[in-house]
Amino acid sequence: MKNLFTSLLGAGAAALLCLAAPTHAQAQTYQLVWADEFNGSISPDWVFETGGGGWGNNERQYYQRANATVTSTELQITARKQSVGGMPYTSARMKTQGTRQFTYGKIEARMKLPLGQGLWPAFWMLGANIGSVGWPACGEIDVMEHINSENKVYGTVHWDSNGHAEYGGNVITSPEAYHVYSVEWDASYIRWFVDGAKYHEILIQGGTGSTEEFQRPFFLLLNLAVAGNWPGQTVDEGKLPATMSVDYVRVYQKTSTPPSSTTIQAESYSAMNGVQVEACSEGGQNVGYVDAGDWLAYNNVNFPTSGSYTIEYRVASPSGGTLSSDLNAGSIQLGNTAVPATGGWQNWTTVSRTVNVNAGTYNFGVFAQTGGWNLNWIRITRNAAARETAGASATAAPNRLDEKAAPLELYPNPVQGVLNVRLTTGQPQQLTVTNLLGRTVLRQAHAGTQPAAQLDVTTLPKGVYLLSVETAGHVQTQRFVKE
Repeated sequence: MKNLFTSLLGAGAAALLCLAAPTHAQAQTYQLVWADEFNGSISPDWVFETGGGGWGNNERQYYQRANATVTSTELQITARKQSVGGMPYTSARMKTQGTRQFTYGKIEARMKLPLGQGLWPAFWMLGANIGSVGWPACGEIDVMEHINSENKVYGTVHWDSNGHAEYGGNVITSPEAYHVYSVEWDASYIRWFVDGAKYHEILIQGGTGSTEEFQRPFFLLLNLAVAGNWPGQTVDEGKLPATMSVDYVRVYQKTSTPPSSTTIQAESYSAMNGVQVEACSEGGQNVGYVDAGDWLAYNNVNFPTSGSYTIEYRVASPSGGTLSSDLNAGSIQLGNTAVPATGGWQNWTTVSRTVNVNAGTYNFGVFAQTGGWNLNWIRITRNAAARETAGASATAAPNRLDEKAAPLELYPNPVQGVLNVRLTTGQPQQLTVTNLLGRTVLRQAHAGTQPAAQLDVTTLPKGVYLLSVETAGHVQTQRFVKE
Protein backbone atom coordinates (compact mmCIF):
# COMPACT_ATOMS: atom_id res chain seq x y z
CA MET A 1 0.00 0.00 0.00
CA LYS A 2 1.26 3.42 -0.84
CA ASN A 3 2.29 6.01 1.71
CA LEU A 4 2.07 8.82 -0.83
CA PHE A 5 0.77 9.29 -4.32
CA THR A 6 2.90 12.33 -5.17
CA SER A 7 5.60 11.43 -7.71
CA LEU A 8 9.13 11.63 -6.35
CA LEU A 9 10.88 10.73 -9.60
CA GLY A 10 14.15 12.33 -10.61
CA ALA A 11 14.98 12.93 -14.25
CA GLY A 12 17.10 9.78 -14.52
CA ALA A 13 14.44 7.54 -13.02
CA ALA A 14 11.67 9.13 -15.04
CA ALA A 15 13.48 8.17 -18.23
CA LEU A 16 12.91 4.52 -17.35
CA LEU A 17 9.14 4.89 -17.07
CA CYS A 18 6.50 4.77 -19.74
CA LEU A 19 2.78 5.40 -19.36
CA ALA A 20 0.80 3.96 -22.27
CA ALA A 21 -2.68 4.82 -23.48
CA PRO A 22 -5.39 2.32 -22.45
CA THR A 23 -5.54 -0.71 -24.71
CA HIS A 24 -6.53 -4.37 -24.50
CA ALA A 25 -4.21 -7.09 -23.31
CA GLN A 26 -2.56 -9.19 -25.97
CA ALA A 27 -3.22 -12.90 -25.73
CA GLN A 28 -0.37 -14.66 -23.98
CA THR A 29 0.34 -18.21 -22.93
CA TYR A 30 0.36 -18.55 -19.15
CA GLN A 31 0.42 -21.65 -16.96
CA LEU A 32 -1.36 -21.45 -13.61
CA VAL A 33 1.23 -22.00 -10.87
CA TRP A 34 -0.73 -21.10 -7.73
CA ALA A 35 -4.29 -20.16 -6.81
CA ASP A 36 -6.72 -19.83 -3.94
CA GLU A 37 -10.32 -20.13 -5.12
CA PHE A 38 -11.76 -19.59 -1.60
CA ASN A 39 -14.38 -22.28 -2.20
CA GLY A 40 -15.22 -22.97 1.44
CA SER A 41 -11.69 -22.59 2.81
CA ILE A 42 -8.63 -20.33 2.94
CA SER A 43 -5.33 -21.76 1.71
CA PRO A 44 -2.76 -22.42 4.46
CA ASP A 45 -0.32 -20.39 2.32
CA TRP A 46 -1.89 -17.23 3.76
CA VAL A 47 -0.41 -15.80 6.98
CA PHE A 48 -2.51 -13.33 8.99
CA GLU A 49 -1.10 -10.12 10.45
CA THR A 50 -2.12 -9.06 13.95
CA GLY A 51 -1.94 -5.64 15.57
CA GLY A 52 -2.50 -1.91 15.27
CA GLY A 53 0.01 0.92 15.42
CA GLY A 54 -0.88 2.59 12.12
CA TRP A 55 1.14 0.29 9.82
CA GLY A 56 3.31 3.19 8.60
CA ASN A 57 0.32 5.12 7.23
CA ASN A 58 -1.48 6.31 10.39
CA GLU A 59 -4.21 3.75 9.78
CA ARG A 60 -6.81 3.28 12.54
CA GLN A 61 -7.65 -0.41 12.40
CA TYR A 62 -6.45 -3.37 14.46
CA TYR A 63 -5.77 -6.36 12.22
CA GLN A 64 -7.01 -9.77 13.40
CA ARG A 65 -7.73 -13.15 11.84
CA ALA A 66 -11.38 -13.06 12.94
CA ASN A 67 -12.25 -10.40 10.35
CA ALA A 68 -11.46 -12.75 7.44
CA THR A 69 -14.14 -15.33 6.72
CA VAL A 70 -14.95 -17.56 3.78
CA THR A 71 -18.23 -18.70 2.23
CA SER A 72 -18.66 -21.55 -0.22
CA THR A 73 -17.57 -19.23 -3.02
CA GLU A 74 -15.49 -16.29 -1.75
CA LEU A 75 -13.24 -14.68 0.86
CA GLN A 76 -14.72 -11.79 2.84
CA ILE A 77 -12.52 -9.29 4.68
CA THR A 78 -14.73 -7.12 6.88
CA ALA A 79 -13.90 -3.83 8.60
CA ARG A 80 -15.92 -3.22 11.77
CA LYS A 81 -16.39 -0.48 14.38
CA GLN A 82 -14.83 -2.43 17.23
CA SER A 83 -12.27 -1.28 19.81
CA VAL A 84 -9.35 -3.69 20.07
CA GLY A 85 -5.76 -2.97 21.12
CA GLY A 86 -6.41 0.74 21.49
CA MET A 87 -7.72 1.10 17.92
CA PRO A 88 -11.37 2.03 17.19
CA TYR A 89 -11.78 -0.35 14.22
CA THR A 90 -10.86 -3.92 13.29
CA SER A 91 -10.11 -5.54 9.95
CA ALA A 92 -7.84 -8.23 8.42
CA ARG A 93 -4.58 -8.31 6.51
CA MET A 94 -3.21 -11.54 5.01
CA LYS A 95 -0.02 -12.34 3.13
CA THR A 96 1.96 -15.22 1.60
CA GLN A 97 5.27 -14.11 3.10
CA GLY A 98 7.42 -17.13 3.86
CA THR A 99 5.06 -19.53 2.05
CA ARG A 100 4.65 -18.38 -1.55
CA GLN A 101 6.75 -15.89 -3.51
CA PHE A 102 6.98 -15.24 -7.23
CA THR A 103 9.32 -13.57 -9.71
CA TYR A 104 7.40 -12.40 -12.81
CA GLY A 105 4.04 -13.62 -14.03
CA LYS A 106 0.40 -12.65 -14.29
CA ILE A 107 -1.06 -11.97 -10.85
CA GLU A 108 -4.80 -11.41 -10.62
CA ALA A 109 -7.77 -11.34 -8.27
CA ARG A 110 -11.50 -11.05 -8.90
CA MET A 111 -12.83 -8.65 -6.29
CA LYS A 112 -15.76 -6.52 -5.21
CA LEU A 113 -14.87 -3.47 -3.09
CA PRO A 114 -16.72 -1.54 -0.38
CA LEU A 115 -17.38 2.17 -0.77
CA GLY A 116 -17.20 4.68 2.06
CA GLN A 117 -15.13 7.52 3.43
CA GLY A 118 -12.05 6.13 5.17
CA LEU A 119 -12.05 2.68 3.53
CA TRP A 120 -8.84 1.54 1.80
CA PRO A 121 -8.94 -1.98 0.25
CA ALA A 122 -5.82 -3.27 -1.51
CA PHE A 123 -4.36 -6.24 -3.39
CA TRP A 124 -0.58 -5.82 -3.54
CA MET A 125 2.91 -7.33 -3.37
CA LEU A 126 6.12 -6.73 -1.42
CA GLY A 127 9.68 -7.82 -2.11
CA ALA A 128 10.51 -11.02 -0.23
CA ASN A 129 13.76 -9.44 1.05
CA ILE A 130 11.91 -6.78 3.07
CA GLY A 131 13.20 -8.30 6.31
CA SER A 132 16.82 -7.57 5.37
CA VAL A 133 16.63 -4.37 3.31
CA GLY A 134 13.44 -2.73 4.57
CA TRP A 135 10.91 -0.66 2.65
CA PRO A 136 11.06 0.83 0.00
CA ALA A 137 14.31 -0.91 -0.97
CA CYS A 138 12.44 -4.22 -1.16
CA GLY A 139 10.08 -2.80 -3.80
CA GLU A 140 6.29 -2.77 -3.81
CA ILE A 141 3.78 -3.57 -6.58
CA ASP A 142 0.21 -2.42 -5.93
CA VAL A 143 -2.02 -4.47 -8.20
CA MET A 144 -5.12 -2.61 -7.03
CA GLU A 145 -5.90 0.06 -4.45
CA HIS A 146 -9.08 2.00 -3.87
CA ILE A 147 -9.96 4.76 -1.41
CA ASN A 148 -13.15 6.21 -0.01
CA SER A 149 -16.05 6.31 -2.51
CA GLU A 150 -14.07 7.10 -5.64
CA ASN A 151 -15.11 5.60 -8.99
CA LYS A 152 -11.56 4.62 -9.88
CA VAL A 153 -8.80 2.26 -8.80
CA TYR A 154 -5.03 2.73 -8.71
CA GLY A 155 -2.01 0.68 -9.79
CA THR A 156 1.39 1.77 -8.46
CA VAL A 157 4.99 0.71 -7.84
CA HIS A 158 7.33 1.91 -5.08
CA TRP A 159 11.10 1.56 -4.88
CA ASP A 160 14.25 3.20 -3.51
CA SER A 161 15.90 5.84 -5.71
CA ASN A 162 18.03 7.63 -3.12
CA GLY A 163 14.81 7.87 -1.18
CA HIS A 164 11.22 6.75 -1.74
CA ALA A 165 10.13 6.84 -5.38
CA GLU A 166 6.79 5.82 -6.83
CA TYR A 167 4.97 5.75 -10.13
CA GLY A 168 1.25 5.13 -10.52
CA GLY A 169 -1.76 5.32 -12.75
CA ASN A 170 -5.51 4.95 -12.32
CA VAL A 171 -8.60 4.04 -14.28
CA ILE A 172 -12.31 4.80 -13.97
CA THR A 173 -14.37 1.76 -12.99
CA SER A 174 -17.23 0.62 -10.74
CA PRO A 175 -15.42 -0.76 -7.68
CA GLU A 176 -18.64 -1.91 -5.99
CA ALA A 177 -19.08 -4.55 -8.75
CA TYR A 178 -16.89 -7.57 -9.35
CA HIS A 179 -13.85 -6.93 -11.56
CA VAL A 180 -10.65 -8.82 -12.33
CA TYR A 181 -7.62 -6.76 -11.29
CA SER A 182 -4.26 -7.94 -12.59
CA VAL A 183 -0.67 -7.13 -13.42
CA GLU A 184 1.55 -8.75 -16.04
CA TRP A 185 5.15 -8.56 -14.85
CA ASP A 186 8.29 -9.62 -16.70
CA ALA A 187 11.94 -8.55 -16.76
CA SER A 188 11.10 -5.52 -18.92
CA TYR A 189 7.66 -4.24 -17.94
CA ILE A 190 4.93 -4.23 -15.32
CA ARG A 191 1.49 -3.63 -16.87
CA TRP A 192 -1.84 -3.08 -15.08
CA PHE A 193 -5.27 -4.33 -16.23
CA VAL A 194 -8.91 -4.22 -15.21
CA ASP A 195 -11.02 -6.97 -16.79
CA GLY A 196 -8.27 -7.54 -19.36
CA ALA A 197 -8.01 -3.88 -20.45
CA LYS A 198 -4.57 -2.32 -19.90
CA TYR A 199 -4.49 1.15 -18.38
CA HIS A 200 -0.91 1.64 -17.17
CA GLU A 201 2.65 0.32 -17.51
CA ILE A 202 6.20 0.92 -16.31
CA LEU A 203 9.48 0.00 -17.99
CA ILE A 204 11.79 -1.85 -15.59
CA GLN A 205 14.22 -3.19 -18.19
CA GLY A 206 17.59 -4.42 -16.92
CA GLY A 207 18.80 -5.87 -13.65
CA THR A 208 20.56 -2.79 -12.30
CA GLY A 209 19.64 0.79 -11.59
CA SER A 210 16.74 2.31 -9.71
CA THR A 211 14.26 -0.47 -10.53
CA GLU A 212 16.37 -3.54 -9.75
CA GLU A 213 13.92 -4.24 -6.94
CA PHE A 214 11.48 -5.61 -9.51
CA GLN A 215 13.78 -8.39 -10.71
CA ARG A 216 13.41 -10.35 -7.45
CA PRO A 217 10.77 -12.52 -5.71
CA PHE A 218 7.64 -10.89 -4.24
CA PHE A 219 4.88 -12.18 -1.96
CA LEU A 220 1.15 -11.33 -2.06
CA LEU A 221 -1.03 -9.31 0.32
CA LEU A 222 -4.76 -8.63 0.73
CA ASN A 223 -6.13 -6.17 3.26
CA LEU A 224 -8.82 -3.62 4.05
CA ALA A 225 -7.45 -0.62 5.96
CA VAL A 226 -9.54 1.99 7.75
CA ALA A 227 -8.37 5.62 7.49
CA GLY A 228 -4.76 6.66 6.95
CA ASN A 229 -2.60 9.28 5.27
CA TRP A 230 -4.10 8.68 1.83
CA PRO A 231 -7.86 8.26 2.42
CA GLY A 232 -7.80 10.69 5.36
CA GLN A 233 -8.70 10.25 9.02
CA THR A 234 -12.46 10.76 8.66
CA VAL A 235 -14.42 7.52 8.69
CA ASP A 236 -18.07 7.21 7.67
CA GLU A 237 -19.11 4.77 10.39
CA GLY A 238 -22.53 4.47 8.76
CA LYS A 239 -20.81 2.30 6.11
CA LEU A 240 -19.52 -0.17 8.71
CA PRO A 241 -19.34 -3.08 8.74
CA ALA A 242 -17.84 -2.95 5.23
CA THR A 243 -16.68 -6.01 3.31
CA MET A 244 -14.11 -6.56 0.57
CA SER A 245 -15.12 -9.75 -1.31
CA VAL A 246 -12.50 -11.83 -3.15
CA ASP A 247 -13.67 -14.54 -5.55
CA TYR A 248 -10.16 -15.85 -6.20
CA VAL A 249 -6.44 -15.02 -6.35
CA ARG A 250 -4.38 -16.64 -9.14
CA VAL A 251 -0.77 -16.53 -10.25
CA TYR A 252 0.28 -17.56 -13.77
CA GLN A 253 3.75 -17.73 -15.28
CA LYS A 254 4.70 -17.81 -18.94
CA THR A 255 5.38 -21.08 -20.66
CA SER A 256 5.88 -22.00 -24.30
CA THR A 257 4.54 -25.53 -23.83
CA PRO A 258 1.47 -25.60 -21.59
CA PRO A 259 0.11 -29.10 -20.93
CA SER A 260 -2.05 -30.19 -23.86
CA SER A 261 -4.05 -32.82 -22.02
CA THR A 262 -5.25 -33.69 -18.52
CA THR A 263 -6.78 -37.04 -17.58
CA ILE A 264 -8.99 -37.32 -14.50
CA GLN A 265 -9.78 -40.75 -13.07
CA ALA A 266 -13.52 -40.86 -12.41
CA GLU A 267 -13.11 -42.31 -8.91
CA SER A 268 -10.78 -39.43 -7.89
CA TYR A 269 -13.69 -37.10 -7.19
CA SER A 270 -13.57 -34.41 -4.49
CA ALA A 271 -17.28 -34.85 -3.78
CA MET A 272 -20.16 -36.87 -5.21
CA ASN A 273 -23.82 -37.67 -4.83
CA GLY A 274 -25.35 -41.12 -5.33
CA VAL A 275 -22.62 -43.05 -7.17
CA GLN A 276 -20.45 -46.03 -6.19
CA VAL A 277 -16.95 -47.21 -7.14
CA GLU A 278 -16.33 -50.68 -8.59
CA ALA A 279 -13.60 -52.72 -10.29
CA CYS A 280 -13.06 -51.81 -13.95
CA SER A 281 -12.35 -54.26 -16.80
CA GLU A 282 -9.76 -51.80 -18.16
CA GLY A 283 -7.87 -51.86 -14.87
CA GLY A 284 -8.26 -49.92 -11.65
CA GLN A 285 -11.73 -48.66 -10.78
CA ASN A 286 -14.64 -46.89 -12.39
CA VAL A 287 -17.69 -45.00 -11.13
CA GLY A 288 -20.98 -46.86 -11.50
CA TYR A 289 -24.55 -47.14 -10.19
CA VAL A 290 -25.31 -43.77 -11.76
CA ASP A 291 -28.93 -42.62 -11.53
CA ALA A 292 -30.57 -39.44 -12.82
CA GLY A 293 -29.53 -36.53 -10.62
CA ASP A 294 -26.29 -38.08 -9.41
CA TRP A 295 -23.15 -36.00 -9.78
CA LEU A 296 -19.35 -35.93 -9.40
CA ALA A 297 -17.13 -32.92 -8.61
CA TYR A 298 -13.38 -32.55 -9.18
CA ASN A 299 -11.58 -29.62 -7.56
CA ASN A 300 -8.79 -27.47 -9.07
CA VAL A 301 -8.99 -28.49 -12.72
CA ASN A 302 -6.76 -26.16 -14.74
CA PHE A 303 -7.54 -24.76 -18.20
CA PRO A 304 -4.14 -23.11 -18.95
CA THR A 305 -5.23 -20.90 -21.87
CA SER A 306 -8.47 -19.40 -23.10
CA GLY A 307 -9.95 -21.14 -26.10
CA SER A 308 -11.21 -24.44 -27.42
CA TYR A 309 -11.01 -27.70 -25.46
CA THR A 310 -12.20 -31.22 -26.24
CA ILE A 311 -13.65 -33.07 -23.26
CA GLU A 312 -13.69 -36.87 -23.58
CA TYR A 313 -15.60 -39.27 -21.36
CA ARG A 314 -14.76 -43.00 -21.17
CA VAL A 315 -18.19 -44.56 -20.71
CA ALA A 316 -20.05 -47.87 -20.77
CA SER A 317 -23.81 -48.47 -20.80
CA PRO A 318 -26.21 -51.30 -21.69
CA SER A 319 -28.89 -48.95 -23.00
CA GLY A 320 -27.45 -45.41 -23.21
CA GLY A 321 -27.99 -42.20 -21.29
CA THR A 322 -27.06 -38.53 -21.05
CA LEU A 323 -24.42 -36.71 -19.01
CA SER A 324 -23.56 -33.03 -18.76
CA SER A 325 -20.59 -31.14 -17.39
CA ASP A 326 -20.15 -27.74 -15.82
CA LEU A 327 -17.71 -25.51 -13.96
CA ASN A 328 -17.95 -24.06 -10.46
CA ALA A 329 -21.11 -25.82 -9.28
CA GLY A 330 -23.12 -25.16 -12.40
CA SER A 331 -22.35 -21.46 -12.81
CA ILE A 332 -20.75 -22.25 -16.21
CA GLN A 333 -22.55 -24.92 -18.28
CA LEU A 334 -20.52 -26.99 -20.75
CA GLY A 335 -23.50 -28.80 -22.28
CA ASN A 336 -24.90 -32.32 -22.64
CA THR A 337 -23.23 -35.37 -24.15
CA ALA A 338 -25.10 -38.48 -25.25
CA VAL A 339 -23.85 -41.82 -23.87
CA PRO A 340 -24.46 -44.56 -26.47
CA ALA A 341 -25.53 -48.13 -25.75
CA THR A 342 -22.24 -50.06 -25.69
CA GLY A 343 -23.68 -53.52 -25.02
CA GLY A 344 -22.70 -53.87 -21.36
CA TRP A 345 -21.61 -52.23 -18.14
CA GLN A 346 -17.91 -52.94 -18.88
CA ASN A 347 -17.92 -52.46 -22.67
CA TRP A 348 -16.13 -49.14 -22.94
CA THR A 349 -16.16 -46.39 -25.54
CA THR A 350 -15.19 -42.71 -25.65
CA VAL A 351 -17.58 -39.86 -26.35
CA SER A 352 -16.63 -36.21 -26.54
CA ARG A 353 -17.71 -32.64 -27.07
CA THR A 354 -15.82 -29.41 -27.81
CA VAL A 355 -16.24 -26.36 -25.57
CA ASN A 356 -14.74 -22.90 -25.16
CA VAL A 357 -13.36 -22.05 -21.71
CA ASN A 358 -11.55 -19.00 -20.34
CA ALA A 359 -8.16 -19.68 -18.76
CA GLY A 360 -8.35 -20.46 -15.08
CA THR A 361 -8.71 -23.11 -12.42
CA TYR A 362 -12.20 -24.44 -11.79
CA ASN A 363 -14.18 -27.05 -9.94
CA PHE A 364 -15.25 -29.42 -12.75
CA GLY A 365 -18.57 -31.24 -12.41
CA VAL A 366 -20.19 -34.19 -14.20
CA PHE A 367 -23.96 -34.54 -13.83
CA ALA A 368 -26.31 -37.39 -14.74
CA GLN A 369 -29.15 -35.92 -16.78
CA THR A 370 -30.29 -39.54 -17.19
CA GLY A 371 -28.73 -42.56 -15.49
CA GLY A 372 -27.69 -46.04 -16.57
CA TRP A 373 -24.01 -45.57 -17.44
CA ASN A 374 -20.53 -46.04 -15.97
CA LEU A 375 -17.59 -43.61 -16.16
CA ASN A 376 -13.91 -44.64 -16.16
CA TRP A 377 -12.10 -41.37 -16.85
CA ILE A 378 -12.38 -37.83 -18.23
CA ARG A 379 -9.76 -36.29 -20.51
CA ILE A 380 -9.53 -32.55 -21.23
CA THR A 381 -7.43 -31.66 -24.29
CA ARG A 382 -6.41 -28.12 -25.16
CA ASN A 383 -7.05 -26.72 -28.66
CA ALA A 384 -6.99 -30.11 -30.35
CA ALA A 385 -9.26 -32.89 -31.40
CA ALA A 386 -9.67 -35.80 -29.00
CA ARG A 387 -7.09 -38.53 -29.30
CA GLU A 388 -8.03 -42.00 -30.50
CA THR A 389 -8.63 -44.47 -27.67
CA ALA A 390 -7.33 -47.99 -28.21
CA GLY A 391 -9.65 -50.86 -27.40
CA ALA A 392 -12.93 -48.97 -27.77
CA SER A 393 -15.71 -51.51 -27.96
CA ALA A 394 -18.18 -49.24 -29.72
CA THR A 395 -18.14 -46.17 -31.92
CA ALA A 396 -19.03 -42.97 -30.11
CA ALA A 397 -22.32 -41.50 -31.16
CA PRO A 398 -22.25 -37.92 -32.39
CA ASN A 399 -22.99 -35.38 -29.70
CA ARG A 400 -26.62 -34.28 -29.71
CA LEU A 401 -28.47 -32.10 -27.28
CA ASP A 402 -31.31 -34.20 -25.90
CA GLU A 403 -34.00 -31.58 -25.51
CA LYS A 404 -35.95 -33.72 -23.08
CA ALA A 405 -32.90 -33.94 -20.83
CA ALA A 406 -31.64 -30.36 -21.36
CA PRO A 407 -30.43 -28.62 -18.20
CA LEU A 408 -33.06 -26.73 -16.26
CA GLU A 409 -33.00 -23.00 -16.80
CA LEU A 410 -32.54 -21.30 -13.43
CA TYR A 411 -32.08 -17.60 -12.85
CA PRO A 412 -30.53 -15.74 -11.21
CA ASN A 413 -27.80 -18.23 -10.38
CA PRO A 414 -26.17 -17.50 -7.91
CA VAL A 415 -29.35 -16.36 -6.10
CA GLN A 416 -30.05 -14.49 -2.88
CA GLY A 417 -33.84 -14.39 -2.70
CA VAL A 418 -36.21 -15.81 -5.32
CA LEU A 419 -35.03 -18.50 -7.74
CA ASN A 420 -36.93 -18.58 -11.05
CA VAL A 421 -37.30 -21.96 -12.76
CA ARG A 422 -38.39 -22.21 -16.40
CA LEU A 423 -40.68 -25.23 -16.86
CA THR A 424 -42.66 -26.99 -19.55
CA THR A 425 -46.41 -26.61 -19.26
CA GLY A 426 -49.19 -29.15 -19.42
CA GLN A 427 -48.27 -31.54 -16.61
CA PRO A 428 -48.00 -31.22 -12.82
CA GLN A 429 -44.45 -31.03 -11.48
CA GLN A 430 -42.80 -31.55 -8.13
CA LEU A 431 -39.85 -29.26 -7.28
CA THR A 432 -37.43 -30.49 -4.62
CA VAL A 433 -34.32 -28.74 -3.27
CA THR A 434 -31.67 -30.83 -1.49
CA ASN A 435 -28.36 -29.88 0.04
CA LEU A 436 -25.07 -31.60 -0.78
CA LEU A 437 -25.69 -34.08 2.05
CA GLY A 438 -28.82 -35.28 0.27
CA ARG A 439 -31.25 -33.74 2.78
CA THR A 440 -34.45 -32.18 1.42
CA VAL A 441 -34.60 -28.52 2.45
CA LEU A 442 -37.48 -27.27 0.31
CA ARG A 443 -40.33 -28.89 -1.64
CA GLN A 444 -42.98 -27.20 -3.79
CA ALA A 445 -45.67 -28.47 -6.16
CA HIS A 446 -46.31 -26.78 -9.50
CA ALA A 447 -49.58 -27.24 -11.38
CA GLY A 448 -47.93 -26.98 -14.79
CA THR A 449 -50.23 -24.22 -15.98
CA GLN A 450 -47.52 -21.54 -15.98
CA PRO A 451 -44.17 -21.58 -17.86
CA ALA A 452 -42.16 -20.74 -14.74
CA ALA A 453 -42.08 -21.34 -11.01
CA GLN A 454 -40.59 -19.25 -8.22
CA LEU A 455 -38.82 -20.67 -5.19
CA ASP A 456 -38.12 -18.44 -2.20
CA VAL A 457 -34.68 -19.55 -0.97
CA THR A 458 -34.04 -16.52 1.23
CA THR A 459 -33.83 -18.56 4.43
CA LEU A 460 -31.44 -21.19 3.09
CA PRO A 461 -27.83 -20.96 4.30
CA LYS A 462 -25.23 -19.94 1.75
CA GLY A 463 -23.95 -22.88 -0.29
CA VAL A 464 -24.55 -25.23 -3.23
CA TYR A 465 -27.92 -26.97 -3.67
CA LEU A 466 -29.62 -29.35 -6.11
CA LEU A 467 -33.03 -28.59 -7.60
CA SER A 468 -34.91 -31.60 -8.99
CA VAL A 469 -38.05 -31.25 -11.11
CA GLU A 470 -40.12 -34.41 -11.52
CA THR A 471 -42.64 -34.57 -14.35
CA ALA A 472 -44.55 -37.82 -15.02
CA GLY A 473 -41.68 -39.95 -13.76
CA HIS A 474 -38.99 -37.97 -15.62
CA VAL A 475 -36.55 -36.12 -13.33
CA GLN A 476 -34.29 -33.20 -14.26
CA THR A 477 -31.77 -31.87 -11.76
CA GLN A 478 -29.65 -28.75 -11.76
CA ARG A 479 -27.30 -27.15 -9.26
CA PHE A 480 -27.55 -23.59 -8.01
CA VAL A 481 -25.61 -21.43 -5.57
CA LYS A 482 -27.29 -19.56 -2.72
CA GLU A 483 -25.36 -16.37 -1.88
